[in-house]
Amino acid sequence: MSDTPFGFGLPPEEPEDGDEGKKKDQQGGGGQGPANPFGFGAFPGLPGAGGPGGAGGDNPFAAMFGSMDPNDLGAAFQQLGQMLSYEGGPVNWDMAKDIARQTVSQGTQDGVKDASVGPADRTAVEEAVRLADLWLDDATSLPSGAHSAVAWSRAEWVEATLPVWKELVDPVAERVGLAMGDVLPEEMQAMAGPLIGMMRSMGGAMFGSQIGQALGVLAGEVVGSTDVGLPLAPAGKAALLPLNVEAFGKDLGVPQEEVRLYLALREAAHQRLFSHVPWLRSHLFGAVEGYARGIKVDTTKLEDVVGQFDPQNPEQIQEALQQGMFQPEDTPEQKAALARLETALALVEGWVDAVVHAAAKPRLSSADALRETLRRRRATGGPAEQTFATLIGLELRPRRLRDASRLWASLTDARGVDGRDGLWAHPDMLPTASDLDDPDGFVHREQLDFSELDKMLGEAAGGTADTTDSGDKPKLTKDDDTGEDDDTK
Repeated sequence: MSDTPFGFGLPPEEPEDGDEGKKKDQQGGGGQGPANPFGFGAFPGLPGAGGPGGAGGDNPFAAMFGSMDPNDLGAAFQQLGQMLSYEGGPVNWDMAKDIARQTVSQGTQDGVKDASVGPADRTAVEEAVRLADLWLDDATSLPSGAHSAVAWSRAEWVEATLPVWKELVDPVAERVGLAMGDVLPEEMQAMAGPLIGMMRSMGGAMFGSQIGQALGVLAGEVVGSTDVGLPLAPAGKAALLPLNVEAFGKDLGVPQEEVRLYLALREAAHQRLFSHVPWLRSHLFGAVEGYARGIKVDTTKLEDVVGQFDPQNPEQIQEALQQGMFQPEDTPEQKAALARLETALALVEGWVDAVVHAAAKPRLSSADALRETLRRRRATGGPAEQTFATLIGLELRPRRLRDASRLWASLTDARGVDGRDGLWAHPDMLPTASDLDDPDGFVHREQLDFSELDKMLGEAAGGTADTTDSGDKPKLTKDDDTGEDDDTK
């Protein structure tokens, strides 16, 4: 730790030879110069950041101050004050949304800019989702879950999915905000109250900046609302991004109509699953939350950042975030939480993969090629997904997608479509990680009937738990002749 508290430097001394000394100091590089009187370093992502050679160069704070025209100083300090006085949650989501939209407006690396969706693309998406739903009727017993089909621009995807990202990221960011104060000795925390508050505000801004950039990049990659395996769109709304669908199929040598239809099949299949398995969303987000609870902040790295914090270099916090501060606890509970999350993601993606393939294979000549392309895409992830992994310590990637897909296909062969889909009636009926290792053992294992238990619990609570007639929770019974599970919904 530096000799001065928290890394604050002393103000520059007035040169002994007055104005002449000032000129020499500036010419020799010893001063900040008139364009950068505060010495702020780079702060990527802030609105108004100047480009190379512009005001501030790679120094967005200097760019934010412009050329330090006195007429601009009031607005500049007001903008900086708003950032430092932020008192919301652990992430400045207003900043995240603004930066995401700015990133989207800049276009992707291949130079493709975002554009409003025209009537022709909207109609094409609606027709593709409608046809996909018809095909899926033969491949699954779960009814349609898409009440509407929408075509989004990249900016619209950012706006529509932001609430879900907030639910996902806030718990982890909250841990970092608390840790910023905890790393200081207790006797110093009272004295450093204003500094801690400023650092937390800065932390919220840094998180907002990084997440906004990641969302902006991700908006240039996703083709729908369920690419990451979580339901990002409002319930019952199937969404495709025509601009990204076109980019996805550009070099595949597959007709654009087939690409759009195959992606619509995946989107519609996800909608069926999340709409008619009411516990699934909370199960997935509960697994994410359980994993996040076991994440610890690298206090050594954070102590270095706090101990050397210099208001002339606020980008130190952002650099620490970019490098990652999160280390999973190597405990049985954390390993179990990670296994639950990975298995849940794999089961969702594996089911969608198996169902979509069954629906597309007899009808699309390109079904096999599109299936393999999407499998590889999900397995590798893109730069935005890797950014989120660094920021929140979590990869939303189904590591065992192929194993899960094979298990669902085997269940279809052994028990039929109804018997396979009936396993979604209760979370305890789903395969586990060990079942993915031994799919044959699971396929031929006798399944428990939870319907009577649900009914008794419902009656005890004064309700009616028998929802089997609605199609939401298929009821499984033992078939005396075949020894396999039957669907009696």
